[in-house]
Amino acid sequence: MTAHILKLHPEPFAAIVSSHKTIESRLHDEKRRKIQLGDQIIFINRVNPEQTVTATVVGLLRYATFHYLFSHNDPRKFGSESVEWLEDQMNGFYPLDEQLQNSVVGIEFVLTS
Repeated sequence: MTAHILKLHPEPFAAIVSSHKTIESRLHDEKRRKIQLGDQIIFINRVNPEQTVTATVVGLLRYATFHYLFSHNDPRKFGSESVEWLEDQMNGFYPLDEQLQNSVVGIEFVLTS
């Protein structure tokens, strides 16, 4: 089992702490390809780094783009009611060409602390 660190803005961090968000979406780049089932994720609040929460990876959802990831899964698991809102948010971080080059991943987790 390996531990991975993911930094989050306060809003998604709070959604994870409150269990309203159970899947974290990221580009499936070299760093995220190392994440395996059973690994631990330590989520850190970017604004208040002493706030952390630990989770165990229970699923890895791989898709070509964020559009497909969000369209084929319940958007509430990503902390939103809207596929379009989620897609707009992630497209702001990762342009479509990067998504197509690397693919994307939904990291499904359960909180452990």
